[in-house]
Amino acid sequence: MFSFRHSIYHRRWHKFAYYLRHAHLGALPHAWLARNADAVLAELPRLPEAQRQYIGERAAYCNRLQGMQPLSGSPQRIGAFRKRGHSAYFYDLAALLRYFPAGTPFECVFGDVIDVPPQPAFVKSRPIHGDNACSVLLKLDSVRHFYTVPDPYRYADKHDSLVWRGAAHQTQRLRFLERYHDHPLCDVGCVHKKSADQPYFRPYLTVAEQLRHRFVLSIEGNDVATNLKWILASQSVCVMTQPRYETWLTEGRLQPHVHYIPLADDYSDLNEKLNFYRARPEAAQKIVAAANAWMRPFADAKTELLTALLVMRHYFEHTTC
Repeated sequence: MFSFRHSIYHRRWHKFAYYLRHAHLGALPHAWLARNADAVLAELPRLPEAQRQYIGERAAYCNRLQGMQPLSGSPQRIGAFRKRGHSAYFYDLAALLRYFPAGTPFECVFGDVIDVPPQPAFVKSRPIHGDNACSVLLKLDSVRHFYTVPDPYRYADKHDSLVWRGAAHQTQRLRFLERYHDHPLCDVGCVHKKSADQPYFRPYLTVAEQLRHRFVLSIEGNDVATNLKWILASQSVCVMTQPRYETWLTEGRLQPHVHYIPLADDYSDLNEKLNFYRARPEAAQKIVAAANAWMRPFADAKTELLTALLVMRHYFEHTTC
């Protein structure tokens, strides 16, 4: 059984192992780190047709650039790219840039990106709607956003309730907590010490402790919800409003009632949705199975690398100084 004590240190070990594996990317010259993207992508034709189609569709979704797009100003250059803060973003991007020639220009915007940059750039997140072609998605800050833990509980053995823990700094999170913090079907609350005197303040719960519940709420923060990936990979059901932002997970392609239980933007239908799926556990578990299937390719290193290299090759083919 996956112990709670183990789960407390699981995330710390996950981060330590990540930085240990990637430290050399900030210390060694590009010539020592260089790989050949074409040699890796040569494997694509040998893959099963369904896998090739999946990789191609994902890459095209993440990079929507068309025509030739200029990079103005002083863009970054492969080989001269250096770590300056945001180290997880740097390591994830550097691990992919080494597959392309030194001197190749590019742009990147790190952090919680909610606006489309003025020229093509690699980003972690982007708005789903509107013209977002200049926002080219890559798997950045993966150590945080693609963190998952083993779920030791069967759906049938979980509490028949909704859980959420996090920092409620944003309007949408506060609005939910103010309305549902004392709801009989909810164990939800803000863990930030600044909320200690508020009725919606609750003690911290590890991911494993949250997975004791059948329903887990995902609320977007500054951009995407950090907990979405581990919820979709678990045996609990994700409950959320239609996402406004997306990452490498391509949240914009997730389907309501297929991969998650949808809520109205004002959360007014929470009772209705929870009671509907509480009365229909088979339907809830069908959503869990679809969510797990969605997450499975993101854990496959070969699929991830091939998809990312296609995204980047398309970027370099469609940008110029």
